[in-house]
Order: sequence, then structure tokens, then C-alpha cells
Amino acid sequence: MSDNIVRIENLSHRYSRAWAIQDINLQIDRKGILGLLGSNGAGKSTTMNILCGVLNQTQGNVIICGIDMRKHPKEAKKQIGFLPQHPPLHLELTIHEYLTHCAHLRRIPRNMVKQAVEEVKVKCGVAHFSDRLLKNLSGGYRQRVGIAQAIIHKPQLVVLDEPTNGLDPNQILEVRKLIREIAEERAVIFSTHILSEVQVLCRDIVMIEKGKIVFADTMEAFNNYIEPNGVQVWFSNMPSKEALLQIPGVKDAVIQSANSARLVIDRNPAICETIIEVSVEKGWKMREIGLEKSSLDDIFKQLSS
Repeated sequence: MSDNIVRIENLSHRYSRAWAIQDINLQIDRKGILGLLGSNGAGKSTTMNILCGVLNQTQGNVIICGIDMRKHPKEAKKQIGFLPQHPPLHLELTIHEYLTHCAHLRRIPRNMVKQAVEEVKVKCGVAHFSDRLLKNLSGGYRQRVGIAQAIIHKPQLVVLDEPTNGLDPNQILEVRKLIREIAEERAVIFSTHILSEVQVLCRDIVMIEKGKIVFADTMEAFNNYIEPNGVQVWFSNMPSKEALLQIPGVKDAVIQSANSARLVIDRNPAICETIIEVSVEKGWKMREIGLEKSSLDDIFKQLSS
């Protein structure tokens, strides 16, 4: 077995004459949640479908736990669990019947099916609804059952496509908690176009735009991609705009109230210390200071352009 859970090499795919993705390279070596981020049509779904063996790529390689997906698809797929955007549920079945069916599809030995089904029902918090028809479940519980079918065979990699889409706020929180628990035991790829979901859940992030990777790093690095260019300040003795513009590194100042202002700054990392020192020297009695962090939407726009 390879040390890599996932290794994607020079992955490209073309529909007719148009390339959906080109030269995608990705490696996952550890458990946890990786966010696959991108706007609609960016190439996320194509990448996931190839990764899960649903689609044969035009070029490149997909290696799952050391197994080449093209050469040994059955063995590679044993290590993968997949929840598409629309869960593949048979609504006329009960939860128990459906998960038993999924266990057989995953070739779990017959003498272990019952145990596997019971374990995954408990894990996903649906055991108390075991005999309820899937068509009678709420959206949140249907997602839980969808996640249960993706992990029933205990794969090393779970791929979730927009798993919180269409859920209400309480259901979203419940599904997030479940995803975090699942990621303690395996690698999870969490695909979405909702920036806040990635920020809350993911440790690492890969962003695809126009079929190519435009960012691949930690969530912290993503949040810091665009340096702050604004500072909010509050004073007891409010200085004039002219006085604020005399501070080294301050390019502009907007007085917002009798006690607050927004300063446009240069990229000097010590600018806050400079502002504090000047405030003490001038007797402005600073009450609070805060750097403005770039929003995820700003970062997304910067990377997409």
C-alpha cells in the first residue's frame, strides 16, 4: 500500500472539443477534510467523477491507496465512498433495507453485513429511524443515510459533493458535525461552491477555476492570501483626518463617527504598532484597533480573475 491516500497526476479530460479540466495534480497523505472549491462549471464534478471511477479521463492517472484506478478499478473503488449531490436513495425502502442493499453492492461478506449496517446506522445517527421509509425522512436525515452508504464499507477516502446543499441551518450543523467525525478516521474531500462551508470545515483547500487548479494550500494560507489594507481605529480624543494622514504608512483616512475612523494602509506589517505609538505620543487615547481581514468572497474573486 502507498503512503498516499490519493495521488492525481496530470489529470485532464475533454468533452467533445472542450477541455473540462487540464493538468490537475493533487495529493492527499493524511486523514482530515480537504475542501474542493470552485464556481459552478469550474471542473469540480468532472474531477470527482474521474476520482471515483464514474468517468474515464482523457489523460493522466488516479492512484487510490497505491492502486491505479484505470488498471484495477474494482480494487481502487473498494477504498472510495461517494455521496453525489443528489443522494442515490431508493425512497420506497426503509433505512435498514437500503443500507443492507448497499452493503451487498459493496461486496461486504454476508456474515458481516448485519454488523456493518448496525455500525453505520449508529455512526450516522439514524438507528432510531431504522424501519422508517426513506421517502418519509427530512432532508437532513436523507443526507445522513447518503453519507452512511458512502462509509458502510469503511473506505480510506470519502468524496462528498455539496452535502449541505438545500438543508436548513440546523440540518447543516448536524451534517457538519457528522462529517468532522467521519474525517477522524479517513480522508474526506468536501466539494462546494459555498465559501463559508469550506472555512468552517476544511483544514486544506484546493480551488479549481476554468478547469485548472489556481490555489492549493492550507485554509489559513487561503484566508491570508490577500493582505489586509484597512485598519479600524477608535479614539477617546478623536484626531483630525489631516493628523491621521501624518502617520507613516497611512495612505488615506475616512472619519466614520466622533470616535472612529477607517485607515487605508500600505503593506507595512508593523503598521498597527506605528499607529499605537503615534496615538500615545499625541494623547489620542486609543480604545481599540483592528485589521480588516479580506472576505472569502474577495479572495475567491482574486483567484478567479
